[in-house]
Amino acid sequence: MTEKRTLLAVHAHPDDECIGTGGILARYAAEGARTVLVTCTDGAVGEISDPALATPDNLAEVRSKELDEAVRILNVSRLVKLGYRDSGMAGTADNDNPASFNQANIDEAIERVVEVIRTEQPQVVVTYDERGGYGHPDHIRAHQVAVAAFEAAGDASRFPAAGPAWAPTRLYYSVVSRSAMLRFMERLREAGIETPFSRPDSDTAPEAAEPPPFGVDDDRVTTTIDVSAYISEKRAALESHRTQMGPEQFFMKLPPEFFVEAFGRETFQRVAGSGPMPETDLFDGRA
Repeated sequence: MTEKRTLLAVHAHPDDECIGTGGILARYAAEGARTVLVTCTDGAVGEISDPALATPDNLAEVRSKELDEAVRILNVSRLVKLGYRDSGMAGTADNDNPASFNQANIDEAIERVVEVIRTEQPQVVVTYDERGGYGHPDHIRAHQVAVAAFEAAGDASRFPAAGPAWAPTRLYYSVVSRSAMLRFMERLREAGIETPFSRPDSDTAPEAAEPPPFGVDDDRVTTTIDVSAYISEKRAALESHRTQMGPEQFFMKLPPEFFVEAFGRETFQRVAGSGPMPETDLFDGRA
């Protein structure tokens, strides 16, 4: 890819940009690429780690400012806030709020992301997998919107008001290997660190054991990006989301060596685009 490298990440809530893609946003920005972040919702139904930081009434406003700070730390070139209301966890009343992302007109949302793609002309688009990582309605909807926009942006007959057609060349899902996650959880247990995930009973048949809340089969991971050089930026960006990442939050309590182990690599599944696999770069596919 000889033209200006541009990376677009599509996420559901403020703070999502840090967890699975904070490293690539920081790394590619440092390497001279243009980085663009679309955040679909306002995070109004998120946690409040400390009541001194926000109230349910002003949480969306507070989280917007937290997102601005995270984007500054990660050196993101452009932030686009779609402004839909947080839909909350699956099965809650917030799913039915008419202002929520879950209830939004999906074609309208797709067109808005198509406009960003056509304006920014990214070669690479990153979003969640079809489960949204762990089943959150907003993550699933962000996946649906991002994938549809990726497919539509290069078709001049689709959404003509969104600008001249531009076709990105690569689409990635942010994914984590289930086996790698389980190995990490076991490493924590061996170090005497409690994890928020239950351990399958060794006497339980494997098919009956509780599956981990995140993770995909190993063969879905095509791409591993080393972001260890940007771990301080990633942690600082996470910490800027103070309402969500208070000092008692699991990841914030990890000893430094385990934090690096957990967040020093970011893994993806390439679902569109050519090039060798496995790979260690989102743009040129070199392994």
